Amino acid sequence: MTAVDSDEHRLMRETVRKFATDDVAPNAAEIDRQERFPRESWERAAELGLLGIRAPEQFGGSGLGLAETCIVAEELAAVCMATSVTVLHQSNLVVDRIVDHGTVEQQAKFLPGLCDGSVIGCLAITEPEAGSDAMSMRTRASRVDGGWVLNGTKTFITNGPVADLALVYAKTGPADGREISLFAVDTTSPGFQRGRKLEKLGWRGSPTGELILTDCFVADDAVLGEVGLGVQVLRGGLASERVVMGAQGVGLAAGALREAARYATERHQFGRRIGDFQLIQAKLADIYVGVELGRALVARTSSAIDAGDTREMTIQASACKLHGSELAMNATIEALQIFGGYGYTTEFPIERYLRDAKIMQIGGGTSEIQRVIIGKELLR
Repeated sequence: MTAVDSDEHRLMRETVRKFATDDVAPNAAEIDRQERFPRESWERAAELGLLGIRAPEQFGGSGLGLAETCIVAEELAAVCMATSVTVLHQSNLVVDRIVDHGTVEQQAKFLPGLCDGSVIGCLAITEPEAGSDAMSMRTRASRVDGGWVLNGTKTFITNGPVADLALVYAKTGPADGREISLFAVDTTSPGFQRGRKLEKLGWRGSPTGELILTDCFVADDAVLGEVGLGVQVLRGGLASERVVMGAQGVGLAAGALREAARYATERHQFGRRIGDFQLIQAKLADIYVGVELGRALVARTSSAIDAGDTREMTIQASACKLHGSELAMNATIEALQIFGGYGYTTEFPIERYLRDAKIMQIGGGTSEIQRVIIGKELLR
């Protein structure tokens, strides 16, 4: 618990933590080992309203904000990063794009199924030649009578192998320009094909894959937001994604801390429990401080965005992402060190935590990119 939690946030944290402990944690090792979609947790998350946290209640959502989204992200990540990623990809990246940029008709069409979990969504930005440099994307949407035809390939798409609905960014202007648009694409549409499912080091219970569009037709009403103004849509989405990923990094570190502290009270060497040694205590203390600082930073940033204060959104979002990513990596390394040789085995979950941590420094904008963004903002 933390001092920045309001009574409402404290209740939500307790509710989600119980769900994470009772429903998510027991399946975490299995979905990682089998690389399968966390179906059981997905359905329960839908029942709790976690798949549409910010969606209006009239469309099946919870009508809450980014601050609540971050609480969910943190608590799920503390027991199973793959489940946190899959659930938050739906609620934060897919649902929120429709909430923020969809018409009332589009919201009525897409949100109920996304919120109740009967429709799985994915957001498709990254391409084989367009990672950190998203504006170099080659996927193109060309105008035709009554709509658009999309051609291109997307990769590293979370939920891509199982998605029913894909939100696809594509160029709608010159190939070397910055005019892009966002399209809602039914994955059963002719010309839409799933490519290979990627085998990963971590996040193995969260399916990731390629999407291939070959003369894939979508109607005019598939455009989310205004044609050609997708850069603004993308930037707004990146900010919330980075804050949420910061919360996930904090959660992963908090989970590693719980496991390491528990083990330090149970494991004995030289006639004492290893938690009595000061070097072990120092490792635990450093992780704890990082978690508390990260939680406070995420709470401050998400609450400001919810209140409409976006003056420092760019730098604060990148700070959340950078701190959470580096914290997750460092915390899991130190926690595994406390476990010693046992931490290197699959007998304990800490090796999974470490594998899940590494991609935090890469996905959603690398740590290097976050430092560049922060540096540029400080010099403005």
